Order: sequence, then C-alpha cells, then structure tokens
Amino acid sequence: MTGRVRPTPLLVLDVVGLTPRLLDHMPHLKSLAAAGSQAHLGTVLPAVTCAAQSTFLTGTLPAEHGIVGNGWYFRELGDVLLWRQHNGLVAGDKLWDAARRAHPGYTVANICWWYAMGADTDITVTPRPVYYADGRKEPDCYTRPPALHDELTEKFGTFPLFRFWGPGADLVSSQWIIDATRHILRTRQPDLALCYLPHLDYDLQRYGPDDPRSLQAAADLDAAMAPLLDEARAEGRTVVALSEYGITRVSRPVDINRALRRAGLLEVHTQDGMEYLDPMASRAFAVADHQIAHVYVRRPEDLAATRAALDGLPGIEQLLDDEGKKAQHLDHPRSGELVAVAESDAWFTYYYWLDDARAPDFAQLVEIHRKPGYDPVELFMDPLDPYVKVKAATALARKKLGLRYRMAVVPLDPTPIRGSHGRLPTSDEDGPLLLCSTSRAVGDRIAATDVKALLLHLAGLDTDNPSEGRHP
Repeated sequence: MTGRVRPTPLLVLDVVGLTPRLLDHMPHLKSLAAAGSQAHLGTVLPAVTCAAQSTFLTGTLPAEHGIVGNGWYFRELGDVLLWRQHNGLVAGDKLWDAARRAHPGYTVANICWWYAMGADTDITVTPRPVYYADGRKEPDCYTRPPALHDELTEKFGTFPLFRFWGPGADLVSSQWIIDATRHILRTRQPDLALCYLPHLDYDLQRYGPDDPRSLQAAADLDAAMAPLLDEARAEGRTVVALSEYGITRVSRPVDINRALRRAGLLEVHTQDGMEYLDPMASRAFAVADHQIAHVYVRRPEDLAATRAALDGLPGIEQLLDDEGKKAQHLDHPRSGELVAVAESDAWFTYYYWLDDARAPDFAQLVEIHRKPGYDPVELFMDPLDPYVKVKAATALARKKLGLRYRMAVVPLDPTPIRGSHGRLPTSDEDGPLLLCSTSRAVGDRIAATDVKALLLHLAGLDTDNPSEGRHP
C-alpha cells in the first residue's frame, strides 16, 4: 500500500452479556470506558448471538440479513438446524467488504465470531470438532490459513471445546481465545481483529445475573482481558468492547412444543422407544431460542388453531403475526408464521415429549446440532442422578482410549436455569453496552445497525460519525 496511510487498527471485543451492572465489577473495561466513551447499545429482536452479530457486521436488521435466530427451520430440507457456520447464510454487505472498498488490502482476523467459515476474511479461527467415522467427537478448531491451526495448537493446546459449552464451560475457553488473539495481533497485525469472549454466558444462565458467582465471572474475565487490552493500547490500536444482549433473571420454563402437541398440532415418530420431532408432518411446532420461539405452521388453515393453543399459555407475552414481525424487523421467510416472545421471567424449552422415558437419547447429551431448539440445561450435570460423575468419568476414560462414548449427564429438568435473553431489554441497566477507547466516539446511545458505520469511522475509512444514529 505504498503512499497510502494505514487505517487506524481496531480490536473489537464481543463481551457476551456485558451490561452496566456488570461493568461495575470489571475495572479494566470500566477504565477503558472512562478514558474513552460509553453508550447504551440498542439490540435487535431476537437478542441472540447470531442475529446480533450479523446486524453489527452488515448494518442491517434480521429481515434483511436473514439471521432470524441462532437457528431456524430449513423448510427446503425439512429439518431444524442450529449453529450453522457458513457465512453464506448472512445476506448483505459485510464490514470487511465496505472497508476494502475504501482501502484495498484491508486485513481482517475473525477469532470466534459466528458464521466465520467461508467468510472473506484473511484470518479465521472458529470452534470445529473432529467428527470421526466411528461417531466420536473430539475438540478442535478450524483456521484459515490452515497452517495457523498447528501453530495455535502447539502454543496454547487444543481448542478447549468442552470448556466452550456444556457442563464444563468456564473461563478456560475465553482464555484460549484471548491468547490466540494476542498471538495473531503480534504475528499478523491485522487492521481489524474481531474477538468473541463467551465467559459471561455461562454462570449468568446457570445462576442469574445478580448471583455472586456471576459477578465473580465478570471480574475473572476482566482480569483475563487485561494483557490483551494493554497490548492493544501499546500498539496504538483502538479498542471497542460491545455486547449482544444482557442476561436477566428468569424462573419459568415454558414448554411451548408440549402445548402444541397436546393440541394435536405437533407430531413425533418413534424409533427404539424414543420419540423424535417430525417437523415435516407436524401441523405446527416451535423452534425455541432462549426467550424467542419461531412457530412454524404448515398450512394457513392451521394458523387459528395454533394461535388458540398458545394464547394464554403462561409465560408467553406476545405472539407476533405478520404485522408484528414486520414491526420488529423479523419479516423474513426463515421466520415462523408466528413468533412467540416470552415474558421477562420466562424462557422457552425445546421439549416436545410428554414422558421423559420417551425422550431421545440426545436429550441428555451436549448435542447442539441434534436438538431442534436451544437447550441451556446443557450447562448442568444431572443433580438427580447419583451416578452422574461416575458416568462422566467412565465416558472420559473411554474417550482417552479412543473408544466411542456417551456423555449422558444432562438433566431433563429445566428449572435450575436462572438467566436468559432474547427479548428486547426493558431497562438500560440490563441491556447491552458499547465501550470505546476513543473519547467522544459515541453519544449516550447507539443502534446495533450503526456499529458497522462506527467501526469504519474509527478506522478512518469514512467521514460520517454514526454515534448519534437511530436506535430500535
């Protein structure tokens, strides 16, 4: 790039679940905001990872970029799929596309933001297990360039997948991501580095956002981030820390699919005594995603019966129809015919069986790709099973021997969950934040749709300041 000034380098930290309340327990981030600037961040509906990140990176809402949740019913496949990884699912002009139009050769590193695979970024690191032919699943990650995989594994060990999600999820996974980010900044020096830090997702869902263990998790993550923040500052890199949503206290699971089944709308098929959701045969079923559920209705004539089955179901605050979806910018073909929004203290289970003895075997496993909905109970080991730790130890021993194993330790009782998200926040104190190391970079509030423009502005790749932009 001879004769051209390099854009201001950026580090964008996605600190999942960060809110004003938690910031008080995170002195390093609080200091960054005090020396720079801080704004309330207007999120999107649903306020979940894939939808929010896609809005940050495209500057558009779910009705346009198409990411209506962490997963949805793929009508053309007849299957519910969550946590897909191909960036081709996200429509629209990406942040790096806009940056490269302004500055050809602009380099981007994506360290664990979602929809990373297939994205036109220079450096990619994303969780990706090894799926062996005999059914074993082992921790690993996917990288571009491919040689980066062995480089990171040699320095920091195998990506700790089972500490990234599941009963063992803890700071170890975020620490690995922080270490990888520091290494990439030192050795590759990308113009933009995106870093995803999931640690606050865990104990806040397990115990609630005001539990002492959750506040300690915030302090622990802040301490782990400190070296990364120091190195970014020393390099002259502008730092933006933002969150996708705030996690609020819940106490009521809502079995939306069981209500549809009791109304004769949801169908299952049975194999080996286990019941499996049959989405192709069902007149209606729901894809549960935290505090949002997309309700898919096969025929227009079944819409009234579906609404009747859900109207008055305790824990549902709203059922968005076509007009409601349009008002919330969720009017996309991937959305359900209805979208259920939970009350503030409630969240949706994916459970569709009426007898736990008929639950599929994957219900007690950490199986984010086989369950037809989100299952936060995967963060727990079954407290009612006196042999749960023995089972886990046996499965681990088989794993170390290279044998097939089943880690059937997840409870079928959803009541321990104490935190959730997905609704629009009712209070700024419980909503997401955007912090920037640059003073006066933002006003009091910024919309999720303006994050892309803000990052371009901070990089010096435009002339407009979106900090006072619209907010949903």
